[in-house]
Amino acid sequence: MEQTPVIVGPTAGGKTGLAIALARALIARGQPAEIVTADAFQVYRGMDIGTAKPTIEERSGIVHHLIDLVGPRERFTASEWLGRAKASIEDCRRRHAVPIVVGGTHLYVKLLLDGMFEGPGADEVLREELRAMEPSALRAELERVDPIAAARLHPNDVRRTIRAIEVFRLTGRTISEHQTQWDAVEKGEEAANGERTGAAEFRLIGLEWPTEAINRRINARVRLMMERGLLEEVRRLRGEGAFEAEAGQMNQAREAVGYKQLLAHLEGRCTLDEAVERIK
Repeated sequence: MEQTPVIVGPTAGGKTGLAIALARALIARGQPAEIVTADAFQVYRGMDIGTAKPTIEERSGIVHHLIDLVGPRERFTASEWLGRAKASIEDCRRRHAVPIVVGGTHLYVKLLLDGMFEGPGADEVLREELRAMEPSALRAELERVDPIAAARLHPNDVRRTIRAIEVFRLTGRTISEHQTQWDAVEKGEEAANGERTGAAEFRLIGLEWPTEAINRRINARVRLMMERGLLEEVRRLRGEGAFEAEAGQMNQAREAVGYKQLLAHLEGRCTLDEAVERIK
């Protein structure tokens, strides 16, 4: 396999199952294969059920990279993931193993294929100011300074909304402008830093599902997660202080789908049935 397969698709679309089946098929033919996970929340130790992390049985006999890297209270950036992913892929290639990239975080895949703009570092004072704003006011500010980003980001995506506003205030340019290198790459031009990306090294494999079919799969997955003990997992992690924020920082792990909604239930802000429906 001259190109590294990169498997993407919707939640509950069978990405992990396909990656594992592909790896096992290659190994059975005598070709070593390993999986590089592109998921923003599977990097957290202890967050297993809600992130649909491959089980020990599924991982048996297959090396998995970029799973269980940090604790839920630790910060882990997209830049850190990209650096580790590139290193893992190169390590596989050096050992003549096929790296199979699979992920539910499409931003990570985008960074791997098209590169990453060098944005400003975090300004915690500014972030605290923005976090204190009402969600509606925060959204209005994003629409004012960067309507392109506002059209792309979900109104509930507070973390990325804050980052977009932060980039604008620190640089005077919108995050959308910074990311125009992606458009250049897609047109076959050079990236903003003058380097060409390694997109030709990858084979993108996209899984598509009709809306009704994927909705049924998502509903079934959420029911299975609850049966497997997702509520208990969230309750245990919460009891351990896993979702508490370090001084001056936002806890990213608690924003994961499944955890965020069940935390709202455990904190008395909604019923369990409401939380489960919000997860779906």
